[in-house]
Amino acid sequence: MDADDPVIDWLLEPADASVRCLAMTDLLGLSGTDVRVQATRDRIPDSPHVRNLLAGQQEDGGFGCHPYQKWYGAHWRLVSLVDLGIPAGHPQCLAAAEHVLQWLTGPAHRGKIKSINGLVRRCASQEGNVLGVCCHLGLADDPRVQLLAESLMEWQWPDGGWNCDKNPRAHHSSFHESLKPMWGLLKYHQATGDAAALAAAQRTAELLLDHRLFRSSTTGAIINQEWTRLHWPAYWHYDILGALDVLRELDGALSDPRTDEALTVIQEQRLPDGKWRHTGKRYWRRPLGEGAATSGRPSGGAGLEVTDWGHGRRPSKFITLRALRVLKCAGRLN
Repeated sequence: MDADDPVIDWLLEPADASVRCLAMTDLLGLSGTDVRVQATRDRIPDSPHVRNLLAGQQEDGGFGCHPYQKWYGAHWRLVSLVDLGIPAGHPQCLAAAEHVLQWLTGPAHRGKIKSINGLVRRCASQEGNVLGVCCHLGLADDPRVQLLAESLMEWQWPDGGWNCDKNPRAHHSSFHESLKPMWGLLKYHQATGDAAALAAAQRTAELLLDHRLFRSSTTGAIINQEWTRLHWPAYWHYDILGALDVLRELDGALSDPRTDEALTVIQEQRLPDGKWRHTGKRYWRRPLGEGAATSGRPSGGAGLEVTDWGHGRRPSKFITLRALRVLKCAGRLN
């Protein structure tokens, strides 16, 4: 891609170090050792979003609430921090990861996991998110991280995904619960070379591809219109841009003709100025005000964020970056 393109120039604005750094590497192809990339990466921990996400951290690494509390808990903050490209080994992120691992691998949590009719019923997006986060942070060798990877592989359903549905008749995986485990297993494979993790992720990819990412494999009908729309952040919710962005990390996946329609759906949502914006539900609400991120128990109701991701009606740098890198990988950009 051309650095003189107005959209690329917009993504490279210095005010947002995360987007600038990812645009340099993912769109312009600069090496991670390039001095310009390194200088920009060094600025990420001091960026406004990162400061907001880490505000109010307590001695135990958490934020005064359950790790999974939406969207204040350490689990969700870590997912966003990794999306922002926080450098591996960041001390506050490592402390937050410790807080989350103690919860997710502890006996109180794992003792509640149910197997019904031979299928483990698990909200595996939790393990998938934490597995991917920890691999990014440099914790792939931690035995608890290995446990997460091994558990996901053990719990994988025959069709290649995961599901938390406790209905004994349920036998089809949930896309919401399968995308994040696929991402986590890919990150684990990249960090460790584990062949079984790669094979498990490939089985999940086949599940998504068999449905062309958003259609019934039997009738061809769109499973959920919301899956075809664009969101940031999507949290645990599935959409085709998120799926394509994970498939991008699996060699050759975006050249599979079963991704063609989904890629076209993304292209068709491009604005006349070459950018993209939110077209789906916004799953979060703006922080209450300055200092709101320091409180672990917000009083303003569900869905409050600790950082403001931007106005939904305006172009989104995060969505634009993801769309461009997916289309670039698929060979759909000039």
